[in-house]
Amino acid sequence: MSGFSEQGIIVKAQSGFFTVDAGGELVVCQLRGKLKQGRAKGDIAALGDRVHISVLEYGSGTIDEVEERKRAIVRLDPRPQGDYQQVLLANPDQAVFVFACADPEPKLRMLDRFLVIAEKQQIPAMIVANKIDLMDKSESQKTFGLYSSLGYLVIYTSANTGDGMDELKVHLADRISVLAGPSGVGKSSLLNRLQPRLELAVNDVSRAFHKGKHTTVVREMFAIEGGGYIADTPGWKSLALWDTEPEEMDAYFPELAPLVALCQFSDCTHTHEPGCAVLAGIETGKVHPQRYESYLRLRNGRER
Repeated sequence: MSGFSEQGIIVKAQSGFFTVDAGGELVVCQLRGKLKQGRAKGDIAALGDRVHISVLEYGSGTIDEVEERKRAIVRLDPRPQGDYQQVLLANPDQAVFVFACADPEPKLRMLDRFLVIAEKQQIPAMIVANKIDLMDKSESQKTFGLYSSLGYLVIYTSANTGDGMDELKVHLADRISVLAGPSGVGKSSLLNRLQPRLELAVNDVSRAFHKGKHTTVVREMFAIEGGGYIADTPGWKSLALWDTEPEEMDAYFPELAPLVALCQFSDCTHTHEPGCAVLAGIETGKVHPQRYESYLRLRNGRER
């Protein structure tokens, strides 16, 4: 492969070295000097970026060009006047939020928070309700059916029995998917069902991420048999909403956003005002009280 240009996708990023999948060949690259000129406002290259590379001797290479990103999971510098954007994953096609139907009980406020983050960063989201073998599917649908009514795809699965796995595979195929969810919900078991070696690889990266602040952070995504990639990106629970103003929070709740324009007052807080369309929506069943409570908690900064 020596001495010519290739296009590919970054599948691993660690300490300034980027592993690029160029048509099935893995090439370890560094950024060409011209890309590093000037003050960067964010990560120049990141996991998931599509790049043009020059392949050098011995299989190494340089990244000559980074294509424009469609979207990205971004963490902003929380320091005062900090504007550097750390890119956790570039060009994700979807976020896949895994929650258990039981054992542990689903943390729906956490799910609501994850969905707000996905909406804010313009990442389509789907929900995997795992462990349906532990209760009647009808009971699971009572819990997660709310999200289907909001337009989110919900797939009901069991890593133990294999239920729902074929449907999940269809929706992962040929996409870059970022996986997130609380511990104990069966993410590893699902990955093991999808592709046995995938679960082991993702666990290795996850363990390295959580070892401590002195551990070199490795970001990596893994090819799925049949096409596509999956990335287990730790840190969704700590992704900040600190840069989100309270008055913009309703825009990230699909059921609230269309009602806001109908409120009597343009600065309505949707808590007590007369003529509030959101409060009226609760009365008429357009807005679920559980989701409204999540909205209030996020707006008031109680679950940031």
